Parts: sequence; C-alpha cells; structure tokens
Amino acid sequence: MVKLAADRNRKGRGLVRRAAFRRGLIIATALALVVVSGLVVWSRTRATPVVTSPVDMDQVHGLGVNPGNGSLYAATHSGVLRLPNGDLPQRVGEAQQDTMAFVVAGSDHFLASGHPAPGHDGPADLGLIESTDGGRTWKTLSLSGGAAFHTLRYGHGTVFGFNYTNGQLLASKDKTTWDKRADIALRDFVISPTDPDTLLATTLDGMARSADGGRTWTAAAGPKLALLSWPSSSVLWAVTTDGDVMRSSDGGAGWMPTGRVEGTPTAFATHEADLFVAVQEGGIVRSSDAGETWTPAHPSP
Repeated sequence: MVKLAADRNRKGRGLVRRAAFRRGLIIATALALVVVSGLVVWSRTRATPVVTSPVDMDQVHGLGVNPGNGSLYAATHSGVLRLPNGDLPQRVGEAQQDTMAFVVAGSDHFLASGHPAPGHDGPADLGLIESTDGGRTWKTLSLSGGAAFHTLRYGHGTVFGFNYTNGQLLASKDKTTWDKRADIALRDFVISPTDPDTLLATTLDGMARSADGGRTWTAAAGPKLALLSWPSSSVLWAVTTDGDVMRSSDGGAGWMPTGRVEGTPTAFATHEADLFVAVQEGGIVRSSDAGETWTPAHPSP
C-alpha cells in the first residue's frame, strides 16, 4: 500500500511538471509572437517613418501634388516628404539626398535633382534622377556629375532643367540626351500648358519670355516675381520675394494682386483651387481663397 501511494505521488508530481511546462511553452510562444509582430510593424513603418523634427520643413526646395494619391510632396534638404491630409509629414523611402529640384511628372512619377546626402559616395551633382514609385526609390537617368538642376519643369513630353552649376537651360525629350537652349540666370520658369514653345521666367532683372522653347528670351513687363505656377490656360500664379501673391489671366501680360503670405517663399505649387507655399523657417502653408488667408498644410509635430 505504501508503494502504491508513492507511485501515485510521483505520477501526480509528473503531471504537475508537464502542465507547468506546457503553460511556460504557451507563454513563451505568445511572447515570441508579440516580439515578431513588433518587428513586422517596425519593418513596415520603417519605409515611411514619420518625421517629427520641424527642421525638415525649413529647407523646402520644391512642392508638388501626386495625382496617384492626392497628397502634397515636399522636396527638402534631406529627402522627399509626403504630407498626407491631416497627418504628420512622412519621409518617403530611405533616400535623403538634397533635393534641390523636384517636379511631379505623373501618377507616382517624380523627377528630381540636387546633391547626394552627406557621407554618400559618388558625384557631388546628381544630374537627373527619377522615381516611378512615389519617391520610395530613385534611379539616375543622366548627367550624373555633370548637372545639378535647381529648377525642373515637365510639359508636352519634354523636361526642362536649369543647371545651376553653369547657368544653362537644358531640355530633353527622352530624359537622357539633352539640348542646350540658353545661357540665362533663372530664378524660376514655367511652360505654357497650351504651347510647348512658350516659357515664362523670373530673373534677378525681372520677367523674361521665350517663344521658341527657351532658345531666345526677351524682357517682359510686370512686377518683380520670384516663383511661378502655370496650371491652366486661364490662370497663371506667382509669388514675389516679399510674399505677395499675384494672378494673371492673360499669360503674364497683366497681373493682379490677390493676397499675401508672411515670410520668404522658397517653393510654390498650385493644385485645383489650392495654393501651397513653403516659407523659410515657417513650414508649408495652404490657401484656398487665392492667398487671402493661409493655414498650415500639415499639423505641427
């Protein structure tokens, strides 16, 4: 009888140990799943981490709305940021190049130029680079080491770029071979939405106009403007260095003031009824009433 009781006690202790082992295994598995899930979430969000430093918004060189998702994108000193409506800016992809020139050429299709991120090997001038996935990845198309475009425009199947390194306006239909159009010191320029040969530019000496695709230029009357946007045949927008917003309904022959933005504008874009201006040390602001009133285009971090 004593032996039978001892056997039962040993079996009972074994059952308890096995039950405890199973409980421990379940707990360990659950913890492992939590850790793995956290890694998965981290890996998914790592591609577009949220930018919380306001410094990223102080050096904006270009703006554009992506028709692929309707979001505003900002080309900055440290990469391209996406500004979803009502959400914090998000860095797009891993590239953090100094994106001096930026233009939206189509849905998720961006063209850009500038200089590599600090510490990256390669030429100091990026030439023309392209993204076809909304800025997540970039590839070099042409002029690597030979051009740093500080202004890019795309229209009528042609990309125009002002090469800051030598003061030349270049044009290309295939984004690979380039045609020199003029030696001219441009601040900004736009292409007519209806005529591929008509270009309007701002210079340190005032407005200039070309009727032959940028090959020759003549002085144009008008106020001293800095940044331009020509979204349609019926309206041409501009911002002065002092922040005055101007509108022309006749292709730049006459101008009418419509509003004002506080600060020094560094980039300008329009989309439908909205105006977007990047203000030096002031972030990006938005107006839906022709510049009369402005609100932040993104929430403060």
